[in-house]
Amino acid sequence: MMVTTRQARASFGMVVGAALMIGVSGCDYWPPALQAQIEQLRSETQSLTLEKTQLQSQVNELARAKQDLQIQLDDLSRVNREKTGTIASLQHQVDQLRAKAVKAMAPKAPAKAAAKPTTKPVAKQPAKKKTSTKKT
Repeated sequence: MMVTTRQARASFGMVVGAALMIGVSGCDYWPPALQAQIEQLRSETQSLTLEKTQLQSQVNELARAKQDLQIQLDDLSRVNREKTGTIASLQHQVDQLRAKAVKAMAPKAPAKAAAKPTTKPVAKQPAKKKTSTKKT
């Protein structure tokens, strides 16, 4: 029985030794299916990297466009505030001019009329002649 155990140990040692030699030296054998899968994954990685680069470029362009639009919005808001102030000022001026026009058009004659009564001669209407017709 000892011979068998000794042979088994020796065989096991040889297998372990061979495995270590292969592991240390490296094995360059890859099955064809695994090689094809690796190549497919590499090509997908390259295409995804290219797509990521394109998307990053688009994001950068959109960020620049957003910044430009924000600058335009700020400018338009500023102009809008200025125009609103101008409109308010002009409206105030129009209101003042209307008030002046109303005062200028207000009749000053009633004040003078109360001081000076004006009498116009009333024309007399001719009296109608009465004709009487009596039967005798």
